[in-house]
Amino acid sequence: MKEGALLVWTDAGFLATVDEAFASSASRSGSNLVCRPGCNQCCTGTFAISMLDAQRLRQGYLELADRDGDAFLRLEGRALASQQRLASAFPGNLTTGLLFDDEASQQAFEEFGNDEVCPVLNPQTGTCDLYVSRPMTCRVFGPPVRNDEGIGLCELCFTGATEQEIAEGEMFLPPPEVEATLTAPLGSARTIVAFALPTAGIS
Repeated sequence: MKEGALLVWTDAGFLATVDEAFASSASRSGSNLVCRPGCNQCCTGTFAISMLDAQRLRQGYLELADRDGDAFLRLEGRALASQQRLASAFPGNLTTGLLFDDEASQQAFEEFGNDEVCPVLNPQTGTCDLYVSRPMTCRVFGPPVRNDEGIGLCELCFTGATEQEIAEGEMFLPPPEVEATLTAPLGSARTIVAFALPTAGIS
C-alpha cells in the first residue's frame, strides 16, 4: 500500500502490517529482544486506548465467550474486580468508561492505576487471554520504536546493547495517519482496558 493512499487500508491489513513489523524487528534484534510468553512486566499499569482498540477488545472478548465459557467468566470477574479497584480515582465517566479530556484529568491519569495488573492477563499462564485482539500499545511495546523524543523501548530489552544494535532493531510502523484514519469514525474518546470490557458494571 502506498503511504499516501490512506483510505485503502483496512483494520485487518493495518494489524497485519504492524505484526509483520514486530516480527521483522524481532528477527533483526535477536537476543536483545527478550519479549517472550510469560514476560509480562508491561502488563502492569493502566494506559489509554482508542475506541478502535476498545472495539477490537470487545470483539475478542465475545469470541472468547463462544470459544471457552469458563475462561470468559474468569476474565469477566477480573475485569469487574479491576473496575471496582480503579473506580474511586478514575478520571473519567464511570457509566461510559471514557476518560475525561480536560487538562486536570489528563494530569491525574499520569499517576492513575500504575500498580494495576491488566485484567486480560491470565494469572495462571502469564499470557494474554485476548492476545489476538490486544491494543496497539501492546502490539508495539518492546522493540525500539521512534517517537518525538527519539527511540523508546522496553527497559528489559537491549540491555547493554550499543546504539547501533538498537538502531538495527528499530520497528518500522505505518505512518500515524493510517491509524488515525481508521479510528476517526469511532471518535477521539479514550478508555482503559478494564472499562473497555463489558461487565455487570459498577455505576
